[in-house]
Amino acid sequence: MRIACIVEGDGEVAALPVLLRRMTQWRPSQTYPDVPPPIRVHRDRFLNRDEEFRRHLLLAAAKCGENGWILVLLDADDDCPATLGANILKRAQALVPHRPVSVVLANREFEAWFIAAAPSLHGCRGFTFDPQDSTEPEVPRDAKGWIKKRMASRSYGETTDQPAFTARMDLQQVHARSRSFRKLCSEWDQKVVRSVR
Repeated sequence: MRIACIVEGDGEVAALPVLLRRMTQWRPSQTYPDVPPPIRVHRDRFLNRDEEFRRHLLLAAAKCGENGWILVLLDADDDCPATLGANILKRAQALVPHRPVSVVLANREFEAWFIAAAPSLHGCRGFTFDPQDSTEPEVPRDAKGWIKKRMASRSYGETTDQPAFTARMDLQQVHARSRSFRKLCSEWDQKVVRSVR
């Protein structure tokens, strides 16, 4: 199965294929998904300009082919993931009814999933986790800033650190602490695991 992904950041372009390859081992199916480089969009233009939205959805439909899956992964920022996600899904399905589409909004940012798995990232690329820290993963508005403050270098590079953290984070920890990550897992189970049974 080919998965055509639409993402909003350069970090996700590098990190999401890593995550989906790890999902194949963590939530195995009888098929090994093919994940070409994601399509990067500017979130506001993608969501607010009908022609941009249409163009990228049609490109994803062409990339995933007849038996593929379109996965849209964006940051929720200050929006309600459930409400905005349902709206985006409805628009996408109207444009590409011939392809399965999923919309997942990381609440609030992709990096919130790193907060959820922070204990497993201790020592990775200079990141330090304090066991006394009880931060709720999907609460901080600036998850990137939260990560940055805990880096030895006090810097966080989306294109370098995001894929590295994605390769290292404990997926079970993220699943236990992040509702938006559980949404991704649910979509994965429906579109990849169950589709081949």
